[in-house]
Amino acid sequence: MEPTRPFELNFADDTGANTAEYSIVTLAAVAFAGLLAAVLSSGTVQGLLEGLIERALSF
Repeated sequence: MEPTRPFELNFADDTGANTAEYSIVTLAAVAFAGLLAAVLSSGTVQGLLEGLIERALSF
């Protein structure tokens, strides 16, 4: 019977790499969406967007 090793690193094994990449991209997308929501909810940006929409609809 071969003795078991408690922990062994295998850098050739990339099991779970795609999952980690997807989670990092998802986290970045959520952070960007939160930043975008904060910017768009500010009064200045809302005023600019309302003016832009009013000008677009007045043609």
